[in-house]
Amino acid sequence: MNTEHRFIAERAAAQHCAELVRRAPESGDQIAALAKLGARIAPLVAAALTRLIGGEAPAVTALVPLEQSEGELVQQVGPLAANTLYALGIPGVSLLGSIAGTAILRLVDRAYGGSGEHHGPLPEAFPLSAELLVQRLETTLAECLTEALGNGAAEALKRSTSLTEFAPFPAGAKLAVLPIEVMEGSKAPWLLMLALPLTTLPKLLAALGDGPAAAPRRNGSADPAAAPFAALRLELTATLVDMPVSLAALAALEPGMVLPVAVARSVPLMIGGKIIAHGIVGAQDDRIALRLTQLAG
Repeated sequence: MNTEHRFIAERAAAQHCAELVRRAPESGDQIAALAKLGARIAPLVAAALTRLIGGEAPAVTALVPLEQSEGELVQQVGPLAANTLYALGIPGVSLLGSIAGTAILRLVDRAYGGSGEHHGPLPEAFPLSAELLVQRLETTLAECLTEALGNGAAEALKRSTSLTEFAPFPAGAKLAVLPIEVMEGSKAPWLLMLALPLTTLPKLLAALGDGPAAAPRRNGSADPAAAPFAALRLELTATLVDMPVSLAALAALEPGMVLPVAVARSVPLMIGGKIIAHGIVGAQDDRIALRLTQLAG
C-alpha cells in the first residue's frame, strides 16, 4: 500500500487586503487620537482668549484625553458652568464645551480690570456680565473649532448653565473627553472640557485626518483684503538711482565729494526683486513720495 499522497489545492488561497484583516482600533486608541484635536486647538484658544480679555497670552495646554461617564463630567464641571453644544459641520457629530462657573467669574473679573480671582461660594446663576462673556466665549470657541477642523463652520446649537438639566447626549453614553488647561500667569489653572460620545468619535477622527486641517475651499480668487492675507507685511523697494561706478571711482571716494546722479523718470517699485509698478518721484506733506503711473501686467 502506498501511503504517500500529493495534495493539490482546488483553487488559490484567498488573499485578503490589509483593510479587511487589520485590527479594528480599540476605544482606548481612538480616545488617545483625540489629542490631535487638542494640539490644533490649544494655540487657537490661547490667541482667542488674549483678544477677548486682553493682557498677556495665557498658557494653553491640551491634556491627555480620557473616557468618562456623563456623571463624572458633571462632577468635574460643577453645578454652575457655561455648557454649550456645538455642531461641527460633520454629519451626526456634535461636541460639548464646558467651562466651570468659577473660571467664568474669574474671566469676568479680569475683563473688567480686576486681578482675575474669585473667592466665596458660586451664585445660583450667572450675573449679566458673565452671561455676556459666555456669549462671546461661545462665538470664540466656535471660530477655533472651525479653524482646527476645517470641515465647515462650527456653530453653537444650545446652551445651559446646568449640565445635569442639559442632557446633551443620550443617557448612559460613554464620553471621550479632552481637557484643555488654561494657565494665566501664576494663578491656579482652569479647564475647558470638550466632550462627545464614543460612538461618534470615529467620525470626528476621520475628519481630522492624518495631516493638518484642510483649509475651507473658496470659490474664485483669494481676497487680499481679507484674513489671513490682509495682515501680511511685505517690503516695498523703490530704486531711485541705478548707476554703474568703476572700481577706481569707488577707491577714490572721500567725504565731501559730490556724485552727479540722474533720478529715473520712471522709478520701478519692487517686492522681492519683482517689479510690480512704476511711478514718478514727488513730494507730499514734506516727504518724498512716489506717484504710481503704471502697474505691472
